[in-house]
Amino acid sequence: MQKTRIRVELRALNNSIRRYFEFSIHGKEIKNATGNHKWIIHYLVENEGKEIYQKDIETHFNIARSTVSKVLTLMEQKGLIQKLSVEQDARLKQIILTDEARKIQALMCEDAEKMEETLIKGFSEEELQTLLSYLQRMRENLS
Repeated sequence: MQKTRIRVELRALNNSIRRYFEFSIHGKEIKNATGNHKWIIHYLVENEGKEIYQKDIETHFNIARSTVSKVLTLMEQKGLIQKLSVEQDARLKQIILTDEARKIQALMCEDAEKMEETLIKGFSEEELQTLLSYLQRMRENLS
């Protein structure tokens, strides 16, 4: 019997989710935002009203500073975010969403709801809770 590889299954599921979004109803409308951009937009929407800086994004997503810097620069060039100087420290730049990014977020949420309904189809509430606990434990194991 062949040994099941969790990493292979998780990678395949990740690819399927990415493809789902690429070919979703709003796929063409949100093409301006890549996968990482979408996650950052979602994070900024969830934390609207709070001052968010590059360091917060690095920490939340566990991404290297240089990578986040490049991603944020590209997002700014695409008109998805603005970097605003902070009075108390000229080195800090607060990350602010643009109206374009908010439109993309609304469309992504609609697609995400449909995708999640499809993902969990046929699972009981108990099975979903167990699955979530397993996934959280895996993340903690890698931390």
